[in-house]
Amino acid sequence: MSEQAGTAATFEMHRNHLQSVAYRMLGSLSEAEDAVQEAWLRLSRVDASSIDNMRGWLTTVVSRICLDMLRSRKARREAPMAEPTPEMSMSYTNLADPEQEAELAEAVGVALLVVLGNLNPAERITFVLHDIFAVSFGEIAPIVGKSEMATRQLASRARRRIRGAQASSEVDVPRQRDVVQAFLAAAHTGDFATLVRVLDPDVVLRDDRQAASVNVTRGAAALADQVAGRAEKAAQLALVNGAIGIIVAPRGRLRYVLQFTILNGKITEVDLISDHERVQQLELNVLID
Repeated sequence: MSEQAGTAATFEMHRNHLQSVAYRMLGSLSEAEDAVQEAWLRLSRVDASSIDNMRGWLTTVVSRICLDMLRSRKARREAPMAEPTPEMSMSYTNLADPEQEAELAEAVGVALLVVLGNLNPAERITFVLHDIFAVSFGEIAPIVGKSEMATRQLASRARRRIRGAQASSEVDVPRQRDVVQAFLAAAHTGDFATLVRVLDPDVVLRDDRQAASVNVTRGAAALADQVAGRAEKAAQLALVNGAIGIIVAPRGRLRYVLQFTILNGKITEVDLISDHERVQQLELNVLID
């Protein structure tokens, strides 16, 4: 076997690991493939025999590539949401089935994908490497260009956002969760009576997908009629700015967020937010049971 063939065989041993790392960092399967391919090109240009820890070397290289891609994406104000993650035993070409994609996204956790997408590049790289792949802070620090102490702080900040630790202590989250869960369940089943019961009689829905002249729905009956039996399968509870809300992200692609105002156990306001710039301003957190 030639030296180049041997290097290629070694790289293939680590491909699934690199794809898994890159996917979680980028939230896009196609971009993850690009990052892994770039890592191979960089490996092919060096003397592989001089690398003592090939897995570590490749993980570092693909992480730096992903960091550059995330920063470039942010500079372009782009935000492609996550595509389904490839299982370790599955090839990239087996992901054409939308149902399979949805199952894979659910396996990773749609809410987690959404929250990862809202971390800044350095936070995301640090969290993925340390908390998911157990890379030491000493190894991560030079990748993100920070001191080890600063890298620890990045991970801590990202972890708080992931776990929803920034939820306001003044918010009655359990009670809100019951109300919003009842709303979502009734919207799924078409239970008009339950919808009216959890809505304030003067509830207001603002939908930024509609023209300003028609983007407001007023009244419990009107809103219940609008949503009964029409809830999307991908809708699920999440923390939105520290309060219970709903995210809709089919196959991991964030479509919109529902933000609720609840007073005295009734939903008084609902804001449907789909505009990317507005979504980026929201604090979205995974709900941990």
